[in-house]
Amino acid sequence: MNQNEDNKTKERSEKEYKDLMNRLKRIEGQVRGIQGMLEDDAYCTDILIQVAAVNAALNSFNKVLLSNHLHTCVAENIRSGNDEVIDELVTLLQKLMK
Repeated sequence: MNQNEDNKTKERSEKEYKDLMNRLKRIEGQVRGIQGMLEDDAYCTDILIQVAAVNAALNSFNKVLLSNHLHTCVAENIRSGNDEVIDELVTLLQKLMK
């Protein structure tokens, strides 16, 4: 993990990067599909079901990303004695659980 004072970054493995990117591209395709449904005057409930599917896909993306974060960034920081990462994680979880 690369970090500097102002901007933290993370080097991801090729497998992790490809998995996350593929998930995002599928979500992007789902959103474009919803746009098409709206343009084609699709029935409201049909659109709402597709929006729910996008929400579920985004939640799944977040779960994978959070798991990766815990296993790498958080674990590495705790092992090196940087307990501030725990406060950062608590703040993150509060934002995710709104």
